[in-house]
Amino acid sequence: MSDIKIFDTNGIVKELTSTKVHLEKELQNLIETNMEIFFNIKFLKSEYAITNGRMDSIGIDENYSPVIFEYKRSSNENVINQGLFYLDWLLDHKADFTLLVLNTFGKDMADKIDWSVPCVICIANDFTKYDIHAVNQMQRNIKLVKYRKLDNGLIMFEHLNNPVINQLETGDITSTNEKKTPKNHIEKIKDSPNNIKTLYYEICNYIESLGDDISSNQLKYYIAYRTTQNIACIEVLKKQISIYLKLNPENIDLEEGFTKNMSGIGHFGTGDLQVSIKNIDDFMKAKPLIEKAYNES
Repeated sequence: MSDIKIFDTNGIVKELTSTKVHLEKELQNLIETNMEIFFNIKFLKSEYAITNGRMDSIGIDENYSPVIFEYKRSSNENVINQGLFYLDWLLDHKADFTLLVLNTFGKDMADKIDWSVPCVICIANDFTKYDIHAVNQMQRNIKLVKYRKLDNGLIMFEHLNNPVINQLETGDITSTNEKKTPKNHIEKIKDSPNNIKTLYYEICNYIESLGDDISSNQLKYYIAYRTTQNIACIEVLKKQISIYLKLNPENIDLEEGFTKNMSGIGHFGTGDLQVSIKNIDDFMKAKPLIEKAYNES
């Protein structure tokens, strides 16, 4: 695949050369130590042992979804199929992951685990166009990340794909009337009035148009739009759509009935600024805030 050229413009302009990591564990150790900084994912365990192998690294993201990291260390290693195998194993052994989260971060986080879209992140020095095509055809939440180690201790991560997922990985989105469980996100959309449906799809289309680095995570009770971290979480209600943006409410002129500081207040998704959209006028007012959240992500 074509490479990205990076130049140092301090003084004499020069191109920064890139290399592979020299040791197999070097990249893994770097990512595990800085996983939250690089990917906004909390690190759980290295070399997580399972029945037929070991997951390189495992963590939990800001939406409380499980994340598996696999590192491609040689050109003939099929890290994508390996990651897919580990993903299926994890979905069949939810209790093991829950126990790991419980022992590492406590009961509060363990109770919040969302199995809607567990993710595999495959990291390599390079991928082929066939790798990207294969992952897109799978329609599973598998992300390909290309790394480059540069001069002066710099490292670059290039996200090569935004997975398109037809449905939630686990089928958890189907609730039963017998259990009287709360409606999930898709059920809320289906049962909402036409004007709310129209607003919802307009909002989603607008967010997706902001950049090709934006991907969506369809979770159980909301949808999250993210780059390397969430920028907007959308919850559909009966009479409005609530968007939670990754913006500091203290830097926003709050308007009663439209924007609200949600710091320290429990809600689905992430983001401290709630924007309530009841009609097209609210949506037009919200656009600059959504764009601001994207630009600051």
